[in-house]
Amino acid sequence: MMSRSFLFLFLSASVALAQPPKPPAPQPTERGEKMLDAYFRRRVKEIGDRCLTDLTTKEDWEKRRPELRRQFLDMVGLWPLPERSDLKATITGKIERDNYSVEKLHFQSKPGLYVTGNLYVPKNAKNLPAIVYVCGHGNVVENGISYGSKVRYQHHPAWFAQNGYVCLILDTLELGEIPGEHHGTSRKGMWWWQSLGYTPAGVECWNAMRALDYLETRPEVDPKRLGVTGRSGGGATSWWLAAADDRVQCIVPVAGIADLHAHLIDGESDRYKNGVLPGHCDCMYMVNTYQWDFPMVAALCAPRPLLLGNSDKDPIFPVGGYRRLADKVRKVYDLYGAGDKFQVLETSGPHKDTPELRLGAFKWMNRWLKNETGEVIEKEHTPFSPQELKVFDKLPADALNPKIHESFVKPANPPLPKDKAEWEKMRAEWMKALKEQVFRNWPKNPPPLNAKVAADVTKEGIRLRAIDFVSDRDVELRVWIIQAETVKRPEMTYVGICDELMFHRVEDVGTIFPNVGLPATGKQIVADLREDLADHKLALAIIFPRGTGPYRFVKSDTTENTLMHRRFALVGESLASLQSWDVRRALAAVRKQTDLSDLPLRIAGQNETGPAALFAAVMEPSVHEVELDVNWSSFRRADPILNAYRFMDIPQITSMIQVKTHVRVGLSTSADWDWCLQLDKLLKRTHISLPENGVPRDK
Repeated sequence: MMSRSFLFLFLSASVALAQPPKPPAPQPTERGEKMLDAYFRRRVKEIGDRCLTDLTTKEDWEKRRPELRRQFLDMVGLWPLPERSDLKATITGKIERDNYSVEKLHFQSKPGLYVTGNLYVPKNAKNLPAIVYVCGHGNVVENGISYGSKVRYQHHPAWFAQNGYVCLILDTLELGEIPGEHHGTSRKGMWWWQSLGYTPAGVECWNAMRALDYLETRPEVDPKRLGVTGRSGGGATSWWLAAADDRVQCIVPVAGIADLHAHLIDGESDRYKNGVLPGHCDCMYMVNTYQWDFPMVAALCAPRPLLLGNSDKDPIFPVGGYRRLADKVRKVYDLYGAGDKFQVLETSGPHKDTPELRLGAFKWMNRWLKNETGEVIEKEHTPFSPQELKVFDKLPADALNPKIHESFVKPANPPLPKDKAEWEKMRAEWMKALKEQVFRNWPKNPPPLNAKVAADVTKEGIRLRAIDFVSDRDVELRVWIIQAETVKRPEMTYVGICDELMFHRVEDVGTIFPNVGLPATGKQIVADLREDLADHKLALAIIFPRGTGPYRFVKSDTTENTLMHRRFALVGESLASLQSWDVRRALAAVRKQTDLSDLPLRIAGQNETGPAALFAAVMEPSVHEVELDVNWSSFRRADPILNAYRFMDIPQITSMIQVKTHVRVGLSTSADWDWCLQLDKLLKRTHISLPENGVPRDK
């Protein structure tokens, strides 16, 4: 078996390894952009078309509802539900007004996860309805001190307290007195959040659930009359809480939801013409493993009273988005004969906290929690100063809020198995998790492969075949197969999964064989390539999965890449997962060639396409050997692949491959792969090969 890596074998034809690679020249993206746009339009339509369209009876819905709730909790990182630990609720101060008081309090929704809030309590309160008010993104900061969003939104709980409600207003994770993080993927490139199945939406939901726990301990509160409301980010949290917890008996989300089409396809404004996703941070979204459209979240509220409030000129919650959603949700309420319990309050105005929206929310709460149907008014409220409402004089040293994303959903840290039997059991469980949680949304009924030879040319002692194939609907790709003319019967097919940089290193082949979809430079340094192919009796297959090379989606702009990865997560996918699917389909196209159908397959990928090679090898039993030229060994440094990090990390996935595996670790060290090496020792095998002085060991 050959000792040189894929990089040496292939690149020796175009660049000397001692020379630094030239910077990639900008490549056109029109073809890839059309492919990407068609993919998202199709996916969003498929998801929308099956959302709540097959319901016939209330009994059918009730039968499905428990599993749907479990799926929802899973997608916000709350399944199984965390332990309801001691809240350690603490009141740090109290402010008196003529007809109500404000208690400054904090509790711990999990040990070390502090929630700051203010509890507004009417004088002489007893057995009153209670509201959880969840704030939007409206922090008040003075002189570098965060006072939380409860200061900006205080007029809401003040009204409730003046009108016979207990109201607990909560700071958000990010914009509270102890700031956490809402923008891990939207701004900071923490793609491992997606690999972990983590979203701050889950934290906000859990904090609100624990707020209900706290209200139930208060003697002033009737636990059978609990409501939730909030706007913008708080509108989203209102949905999350109501979907997760039936204790909420009245729900008024304001400017907090729209359907998937509005988020990803059409935002109805020039700024958000391709969807409103860029206008939102991570707390607005689930990790959409089960490919839900957002009406499903709202439907979990039925048949409890639900008022959807929105303005008609809100650019990030457009009219079409919430009207389409409402049309679907209304059908579920009708199954219960509860059409009067679901209404849309559409008012004139932009994305603002307008009096019309507030009064509508107040009236809805009165109707369903107090059985009062009269008109409501807002009395003048003298605001409290930020200093008056502040909970902490000194922030707690044990607060986990700034880093709660590190522990809220636990990353995988599996122990080594004790023996071969335990390893086989672990592997089977992980394979099940990969199929059900990670690659769940691979095509169930893919279109025919339709592999066709588009070109078969021999020149300068090298034969090149270009084979077109269908990876998925709207995704047509090409694989190039190169072999020495003198080798009529290769002994192995060596599959190179190329990334963007590699696209610029196949130029010599493109020069010899024009019009086959490869770039060309005018050089013709092919002797080394021809010699290697002949000496090792190889057929070299070149694959560019979608998003790379001729199928490039986006330019190198960080904003475009960020948006792309976030869009994939909202249809329950990741680019790495889709590229893995492309590789599997390309392998099938290669095997369709009669002279290659029964040859061993050795696949190789490097940093950008390393995940595609790795996961294709795990899921494709026909692969005999694998090369990974990577400088990462954890999802903390790799591109996202949904939910995988909850079950295993890269070393465990590498060990799962059923074949002899060759790993080139680049900038990694052997310590990064110690789990694999220890397993090899336990099983008395040599499954992984690491570099020795920078040169991979021969297999």
